[in-house]
Amino acid sequence: MSMSTPRRKGAAFAAAAAVVLASACSGGATPATAGSEQVKVVAAFYPLQYVSQQVGGDAVSVANLAPPGAEPHDLELTPAQVAHIAEADLVVYLKGFQPSVDESVKQNAAGKAFDVATVEPLHDAVETDEHDQAGHEQEMGGKDPHVWLDPVRLAAISDRLAERLASLDSGHAPQYIARAADLHGRLLALDRQYRDRLATCQRREIVVSHAAFGYLAERYRLKQVAITGLSPEDEPGPRKLAEVTAQAQQLGATTVFFETLVSPKLAQTIAQEVGAKAEVLDPIEGLQVGSPDDYLSVMRANLTRLVTALGCTG
Repeated sequence: MSMSTPRRKGAAFAAAAAVVLASACSGGATPATAGSEQVKVVAAFYPLQYVSQQVGGDAVSVANLAPPGAEPHDLELTPAQVAHIAEADLVVYLKGFQPSVDESVKQNAAGKAFDVATVEPLHDAVETDEHDQAGHEQEMGGKDPHVWLDPVRLAAISDRLAERLASLDSGHAPQYIARAADLHGRLLALDRQYRDRLATCQRREIVVSHAAFGYLAERYRLKQVAITGLSPEDEPGPRKLAEVTAQAQQLGATTVFFETLVSPKLAQTIAQEVGAKAEVLDPIEGLQVGSPDDYLSVMRANLTRLVTALGCTG
């Protein structure tokens, strides 16, 4: 994907925004969102909550189905959460990532759901020859869901979400469009920071516990070497562990990355074997309980760790 893509997307969003605003000016709000009531949005997990809050502002109330500190891949919904989905004006989710959410949307919110995977095609999942890692890849239809780790793609998602909210609540359409444009700009500024600081590095391979960083790696010309597949709860076999350990040694890896919401033991074991250190690289699937951080601050912390681990001069 060329570096001119963000400019093309920005132009396309401006044109779409003009259409939405023209429509909003020519008609009233839908009955479900007329008056001063907030639009009720249910977000399936944290990055979608973040975008919904940033774009929606005070005009929306956002409920996150995946609580802080919980790993969202295998979320099982409570009856109360199913009721939230049924009562929502809009459900923002990623089809295939959380099967219980998919089923509830199908049964209770088929006409009022926004599947962020429809904004841009998802990548194929990383290949694995370990049978015990294949389950979640099959659930996703062979696709990698971690699209939010590419800030350019997340900017495109925020633009489309603004259009969807504006169609639901035309009275606040100008505010949705303006907030999405502001978020789009901040995400592209983050993209520039990544491109600049990762431009010149001694290494370009990142050894990670969980194959969540494919979109980030593609955007910034890195290569992901993953211990497990798409699900952080996968259990790699001895052959896979030996393969990753040998590859890390061959690459001269100084860091083996693990994530925040699952056990770091595998990463720590390989790091010890190769004389490296184990460090957090957060896939931002959810935040820790009580965390003061948000998407942008965690992404910047990830960038700092990558620069150190890869020996970058940026």
